[in-house]
Amino acid sequence: MPKSKVHRVPPSMDMTPLVDLGFLLVTFFMLTATARPDEPVTVDMPSSVSEIKMPETDIMLITVSKDGKVYFTLDGKYTRQELLRSMGERYGVSFSDQEISRFAVMSTFGLPIGNLKEFINMGPEERKNVTQPGIPVDSANNQLKDWIIFSRMANQKVRIAIKGDSDSSYPIVEKVVNTLIDNKVNRFNLITNMEMNKKPS
Repeated sequence: MPKSKVHRVPPSMDMTPLVDLGFLLVTFFMLTATARPDEPVTVDMPSSVSEIKMPETDIMLITVSKDGKVYFTLDGKYTRQELLRSMGERYGVSFSDQEISRFAVMSTFGLPIGNLKEFINMGPEERKNVTQPGIPVDSANNQLKDWIIFSRMANQKVRIAIKGDSDSSYPIVEKVVNTLIDNKVNRFNLITNMEMNKKPS
């Protein structure tokens, strides 16, 4: 007696739920991601084997470019607003509420306080074309000192980091470090590129 053949149906997979999940994930990441602001200068940092990672919040970043210019940024919208008000009072520059709001979302800058008002009132595309001279760090006019002091007053939990180009001149970095030490800041981070720890052969 011949055996009856079982009719086999090839398995099928419905891809609709998988596509829906993919779109949901893409939408989630698009809505929660924050755009990285444009930096006014590109810095080629030295490398190190340190595995300590920088914290995400409460950071004051001082950048030293290859040509010796000093740039500054601080995170926190309300902290930046309070900072600009204090700097305006210190140097006799009045900033409107609109200018303070714009400053709160700006990226890194490197300008003397006297030129900052005009810079804030520019459009984002105009700011990209401005050659920033750097924040003064000379002993006669050390505006970086006041940015540091008022930042620490606006946010007492702020942690300070220096990001310097590997080819920047030592005297400028020394001025930045001395400014921190003069203001009783003895703990700060140096940002470097990660270098893989080479095993001896």
